[in-house]
Amino acid sequence: MSNASSSTLETKLTLAFPDLVITGPADLQGRDPGEHPDNFGAGIMVSPASTRDVAALVKWCRENDIAIVPQGGRTSLAGGCASHEEELIVSTAKLNAIESINIEEKTVVVQAGITLQALQEAAAEHGLTTGIDLPSRGTATIGGMAATNAGGLLAFRNGVMRHQILGIEAVMPDGSIFSDLTRVVKVSAGPDIKQLLVGSEGAFGMITRVVLKLETLRPYRATAMLAVNDAKSALAIADRLANMNGLKLEAAEMMWPLFIRDHAKLRNFDLAWLPQEACAFIVEVSSSDEETARGNLEAALADIWEESGILDGIVAQSGTQAKQIWVLREESGFYYQFYNNPPSFDVSLPPALLDTYVADLHARLKVLNPDYQLYVYGHIADGNLHLTVKCDEPNEAELIRIQDAIYTGVREIGGSFSAEHGVGFEKRYGYENYADPVKRVLAKQIKQALDPEGLFNPGKVPFA
Repeated sequence: MSNASSSTLETKLTLAFPDLVITGPADLQGRDPGEHPDNFGAGIMVSPASTRDVAALVKWCRENDIAIVPQGGRTSLAGGCASHEEELIVSTAKLNAIESINIEEKTVVVQAGITLQALQEAAAEHGLTTGIDLPSRGTATIGGMAATNAGGLLAFRNGVMRHQILGIEAVMPDGSIFSDLTRVVKVSAGPDIKQLLVGSEGAFGMITRVVLKLETLRPYRATAMLAVNDAKSALAIADRLANMNGLKLEAAEMMWPLFIRDHAKLRNFDLAWLPQEACAFIVEVSSSDEETARGNLEAALADIWEESGILDGIVAQSGTQAKQIWVLREESGFYYQFYNNPPSFDVSLPPALLDTYVADLHARLKVLNPDYQLYVYGHIADGNLHLTVKCDEPNEAELIRIQDAIYTGVREIGGSFSAEHGVGFEKRYGYENYADPVKRVLAKQIKQALDPEGLFNPGKVPFA
């Protein structure tokens, strides 16, 4: 939207909604747009403070033929929050309340704009925590996580966002309010409409409130980084740790050699102990207290060391050391300092097939270009790999060839071209060429039924 047209829309909105927080083009200039440079492309943003305010705004936008782009923490890595001229950004920033924490039943009712970290900190005061965690916890919002069906560090144990949600309230494209704020697991009362909204990236409706399951907080942790040859060895270690008494496996994250060595060098992290071609496998466990957690982890690793193929390893002796280990995994975008928009991907595969897939992928990329090198890291216990080619942004034709190399065979072996980052704009090619064709048709039919004018997050899934 040009400054002139966005300013005109700002004037109209101010007259129609005098109490609404409106951020015009002048105020958006200079703000951090988040993970995509076009997130503020519309030039105007509104921040309703209640579901009813959102509903009234949606009805007005429909009457005035104005498309809506919902935004939470703007952490989408697939362009799901990108906006353009003639559109209106609707932010959940003012919908940021924790409405109730139910200690006995371990549930929480929150507004969509609350960040994951804020919810975790509030729940921790009651000895509880969320069953999902992300490195972007400080900015990612619960509504955005629901809209993208976010995964993260605990998906191997608790599932993804879809499995944590008990209830949802949302404003639909006609301005009606869908409210299914159940706080129970067992509901057999017809089709589960809220699941249409989970993972729809704002194309079917705008989520405003969410009911989530919580779990008991286990704050006493021990962390180790282990040298292993491959994912098969790492998965065997994770399986043994997950089934040992006296500790609970909290994380199982692996970094392939090129990724860990380049990142460690950047951060001056000593990897003299890590064999040159070995992968780095981070495990974290919890127990009754920190000393017990560390002692139990050391004993457990000693017990399985040889049979599980552990080559070497270090166990963090303090919280500071644990953070130094974790930053190597969680600050994963270090390569953007050296490459201009390198092609990055987020796939999931059956865990037992990870090693074969990675080896085959390296071979396919070498056929495309002998100079291509690949960063590989991810949540291996649930088969989620993050992949980045070490190069500047390729032209369109080359990007298609790279995507074909990445996605070939993934669906056929029971995986997905997109694991936890959503589709947005960036994965349109993958969606249109590697998602089930009947699924794509059904998604368009649902979009047509719910939003025939195409006003909600246009150009995103299902690309109707």
